[in-house]
Amino acid sequence: MPDESLEVENLHLWRGERHVLRGVHFTLGHGACLEVTGPNGSGKTSLLRTLCGLMYPEEGRVLWNGNNVRRDLPAFHAALAYLGHEPPLKADLSARENLRYWIGIRRRLDAVALDAALARVGAGAWCERLVRTLSAGQRRRVALAGLALLTVPLWLLDEPTTNLDAEGRQLVGTLIGEQLTRGGMVVAAVHQDLPAAVRDVARLELPP
Repeated sequence: MPDESLEVENLHLWRGERHVLRGVHFTLGHGACLEVTGPNGSGKTSLLRTLCGLMYPEEGRVLWNGNNVRRDLPAFHAALAYLGHEPPLKADLSARENLRYWIGIRRRLDAVALDAALARVGAGAWCERLVRTLSAGQRRRVALAGLALLTVPLWLLDEPTTNLDAEGRQLVGTLIGEQLTRGGMVVAAVHQDLPAAVRDVARLELPP
């Protein structure tokens, strides 16, 4: 990946009368990871949603490669993957079908790569089942397979280890480590530290 950069300048966001984000600023470059912490309600999810353009700050800017992302949101969205609390999966499609359509609208995806991604997250035995029949942890694993398949420079992750067992949490750490090794960037909102496989993590703590 080329040396992209993400800059956040003096973000202020209100929700009603509540001042959620108060002058947030940071810069991320090639191979960098930012861990966003803070108590419930401190604005971790709001920050991620603001970064990807789903919420509008009252003040401040988000810059991608030096340009305000608001000038060309579609181009910015093509460079990022956002994984929220709920995986972006359709309940009445199978795990395999979800990935084929979700990833297929963004990049060419062949059956070999799809099978490899499903096998890697441990979904090979149940990938033909409808998503509505899967556990929360299984759905999270399907979403992680999609994340790995997208091959975009910026990952925005909201509690990426939620509903996962120890093996699944380690998988998250491995995937993030690989993203950073190939020059990508990660912003992860977390309650607990990212797995030990993720090294050299910068931290941003939001006040209550």
